Amino acid sequence: MVKISSFNVNGIRAAQRKGFTDWVAQTDPDIICLQELRALEHQVPKKIKKLPYHEAYHTAEKKGYSGVGILSKEKPVRVEAGIGVDWIDEEGRVLMAEYSDLIVFSIYAPSGTTGDERQDLKMEFLDHFLPFAQKYLSGDKPVVFCGDFNICHTSIDIHNPKQNKNTSGFLPEEREWVTRLLETGYEDVYRRLHEGETDLYSWWSYRAASKDRNKGWRIDYHMGSPELLDAAEDAVIEMEWDLSDHAPVTITYSL
Repeated sequence: MVKISSFNVNGIRAAQRKGFTDWVAQTDPDIICLQELRALEHQVPKKIKKLPYHEAYHTAEKKGYSGVGILSKEKPVRVEAGIGVDWIDEEGRVLMAEYSDLIVFSIYAPSGTTGDERQDLKMEFLDHFLPFAQKYLSGDKPVVFCGDFNICHTSIDIHNPKQNKNTSGFLPEEREWVTRLLETGYEDVYRRLHEGETDLYSWWSYRAASKDRNKGWRIDYHMGSPELLDAAEDAVIEMEWDLSDHAPVTITYSL
């Protein structure tokens, strides 16, 4: 069994102050894909560095911004940072760790909420990402892209679809992109294990007691190759933990 958690920590230092290592001790994932580190590698808290995990990070050049990481009990046979596009790689958005029988990515897609320029860059990122992801489907190991894609796919993935139809993260062209990713052969593993279930969210605004009222968005995914859907046994969004404005999305696979 392999338990994989995807978690946008909204600042690894802030998450640690709120009990990140307590969550690790209690949940005990085999692999943790981190997004939005908002720290350089030497700024990752010592308590996290003392965990019995191998660490890999791909941080942004801009201080206090973006960044992804992968913590794993098994040492990866190979780690690769980036996607081969300068501006994306400078923002620290894609990290791969290959293991003996599995390939895992931590992904942090750009947000388009700050205006048209960032929305255009988000769409550019998605355009680059699709063929990048596609080539891994023909490999000899199962692959999973874990992370914050900053998109709700369908109307049940967002608490107020009508009001948000023109909002970044729920735009028709973004939702269509997720459909295209799934059409290439990837599976939204969490959703496939919770078909048709409503009120399942992974991110809540800090405003208006959104989490207490469960007015959220499901923007954090495990996008897995078909073998991983077959192997998926249990999928949970750990919303009982208040370490970030996101909750960990944790799936156990029988690998």
